[in-house]
Amino acid sequence: MVGVVSSVKALWETRIRRLQEDEDEQRRKSTRGGATGRLGVGVWEDRAVLARLRKKLQTEDGRLVLRIEQEEWKMLPDCLVQLSQVHEWQIHRTGLQKIPHCITSFQNLLVLDLSRNGVTEIPKQIGKLPQLRELLLSCNRIQFVPEELSCCESLERLELAMNRDLDQLPDQLRNLKKLQHLDLSMNDFPAVPDCVVALPALQWLDMGGNGLRRLPEDIHRMETLHTLWLQRNRLEKLPENISRMKSLDTLVLSCNLLTDIPPLMEDMSNLRFVNFRDNPLSLDVTLPCTETKDEDDREMFGREFMQTYIREARKRASAVLHMHRVPQPTDDSSNK
Repeated sequence: MVGVVSSVKALWETRIRRLQEDEDEQRRKSTRGGATGRLGVGVWEDRAVLARLRKKLQTEDGRLVLRIEQEEWKMLPDCLVQLSQVHEWQIHRTGLQKIPHCITSFQNLLVLDLSRNGVTEIPKQIGKLPQLRELLLSCNRIQFVPEELSCCESLERLELAMNRDLDQLPDQLRNLKKLQHLDLSMNDFPAVPDCVVALPALQWLDMGGNGLRRLPEDIHRMETLHTLWLQRNRLEKLPENISRMKSLDTLVLSCNLLTDIPPLMEDMSNLRFVNFRDNPLSLDVTLPCTETKDEDDREMFGREFMQTYIREARKRASAVLHMHRVPQPTDDSSNK
């Protein structure tokens, strides 16, 4: 009887052990198979996306350029970091909503052009790109510029046009010692930011289509500026110190509220092109007609107009002064 019981016990122990071994093996297979399946799917997805991205790579002037246009890329994939050798991003009209934080992996990046997308913010990580020369973010939805952008010490060109609600810049941007080209047009700036006036290398500035009501009195501090676009603002007068901007050769002031032109601007021989079109100037000045030049060639609202206007204003002021001059008293001895 004892032998029968021992045999039955051994049989059940063997069955239980085999059942446990089978369950353990099944569990291992399931775990290994599931992980491998998920990993496989992720790997193949990344490979597919990378293959798609590599097709967008082009070599131009020795630079490796990533160019994506008119496709839907609202978010850029994490696997993009595997293309960290890229020098330039050209991503337009894709609906891109965010600059990925992995941007710091692109230490060779020279140009970041994300114009005409839906980007809502510039990440603070942008300051970790010391080689970046151009940041182009026009026609997006940016409302705030982080002070970390001032750490991009190589930045030469910054375009933030047509972001609509953008109305201020951090004062730290004055530290961009190499910035030459700045486009802030079609935003909501009420005045020229102090940090812009302080930029030491700035040559080209567009602030057209904002809400500017005045220009800074110390505008002459912008010693290297040669082109200034101020069209479609609310300027009512110009500061006298504008005449001290010796490098300025292009000044566009069309569609403002100017009623006069400062007399000192007559001596701005450096100005080659200036435009006062569509301003409510107090004097109606017409340039003499010539047979050899049409209206556009004569720049009727340009430099010639400015000089003629100033001379006419001075002439009329002199005539008014003469008209109201107090008569000199006569010699009393002649009346005796």
